[in-house]
Amino acid sequence: MSPMHFSFYSAFTFSALGLAFHRTHLISALLCLESMMLSMFIPLSIWTVENQTPSFALVPILMLAFSACEAGTGLAMLVASTRTHGSDHLHNLNLLQC
Repeated sequence: MSPMHFSFYSAFTFSALGLAFHRTHLISALLCLESMMLSMFIPLSIWTVENQTPSFALVPILMLAFSACEAGTGLAMLVASTRTHGSDHLHNLNLLQC
C-alpha cells in the first residue's frame, strides 16, 4: 500500500471514528461527515486522472454535488434544531418527542 493510499484510508477512518465517538454536538457530526466525503472525493478524482478515463470524469463532480446538498441539509437541520431546542446538543434531539 502506498503512503498516499494509507493517508486517504486513515483520513476516512479517523473521520468515522470521530463520528462514532464525539457525538455531543450536531456541528461536530456534520464536520466528520464532510471530512469523510472529502477523503472519498480526493482519491476518486485522482483515480480518474491517473487512469485517463473520460467516462468516469463526472463521478467526482456528482459526488461533490451530493456532498454540497448534504451539507446544506445538515446546516438547515442545525439551524432548525438550535431555534427549537436552544442548542445543538445531540442528546436534546429525540424522535419520540416529535
